[in-house]
Amino acid sequence: MKSADDMRNALYEKATVDPDFRSQLISDPKSAIKSELGVDFPDSMKIEVHDSGDDTLHIALPPVELTEDQLEAVAAGRCCCCC
Repeated sequence: MKSADDMRNALYEKATVDPDFRSQLISDPKSAIKSELGVDFPDSMKIEVHDSGDDTLHIALPPVELTEDQLEAVAAGRCCCCC
């Protein structure tokens, strides 16, 4: 399985060169991620995609506490939120 960084980078790269994918990623991130990476997210997980501009910096903070499964995923170099 790819690491979270690998998956994030793949999404960034495609969104940079494919305006249709970028729009889909912003409007329906779960569907865009599933079609691009084959990753399914539970309905309970909320995904927000922010379109950065020259005057905006978005910083994503990790959860305060990770579950045991998420900790194991991080330790294995996988995405902690889609294990």
